[in-house]
Amino acid sequence: MRYLILSDIHANLDALQAVLHEADRLTYDRVLVLGDLVGYGAQPNEVIDEIRALDPLAIIRGNHDKVAAGIEGADGFNPIAQQAAEWTYKTLTPENRLYLSTRPLGPIFVDGDTEICHGSPGDEDAYITSELAALRALKQSERPVCFYGHTHVPVAFRLTDTGFEVVAGRSNGERQVTIERGMQYLINPGSVGQPRDGDPRAAFALFERDPRVVTLYRTPYPVERAQERIVEAGLPETLARRLALGR
Repeated sequence: MRYLILSDIHANLDALQAVLHEADRLTYDRVLVLGDLVGYGAQPNEVIDEIRALDPLAIIRGNHDKVAAGIEGADGFNPIAQQAAEWTYKTLTPENRLYLSTRPLGPIFVDGDTEICHGSPGDEDAYITSELAALRALKQSERPVCFYGHTHVPVAFRLTDTGFEVVAGRSNGERQVTIERGMQYLINPGSVGQPRDGDPRAAFALFERDPRVVTLYRTPYPVERAQERIVEAGLPETLARRLALGR
């Protein structure tokens, strides 16, 4: 079994289609989605339709999904994120708004080895931005491998009986993490639609169950087209500019 791991698509259809094209070439069996299908980007309905067609084995909500679906207010968002969330809410079809509103809270246990969450296993809205936060999340997880999103930065942490370490840092490019027995892993595949590690290429991961290996990938996509869609939709131009920066 090989899982395709997608997170933080943020209504960027061009990035999602590029990832799916590359993932088809690499091959996979089922899809896991870590939340934030929408927000920021200009094609929320198209992205949701694409994800629904994939029939994910497991999918959870993200913070932007909650706000765009009307489950929560946008009080905690900055003004640009608020504007994008309000636009998304108005743009979503009733069917897709219902789909978002019924996505479950993480974490979800996918199998005996794997769980998924958006922010952290203990708090779906928490940002894991430090090694201390990663260590806390590892101690909260209940499966050997926990995939999370929310920060838009690909990274992997490992907890053993003797210590804690970063096993795949924030450098760009393809990286492999071998999942060893008796250890716990916390892995962020990065963001499909809005990377924030200085690399504008779309990020995703594949988890091969036998042998147990997670590979973090990057793939280019037509950033300029995604930027044009944002501007044409009347969304803040800042959201378009940041795509080219990977920030």
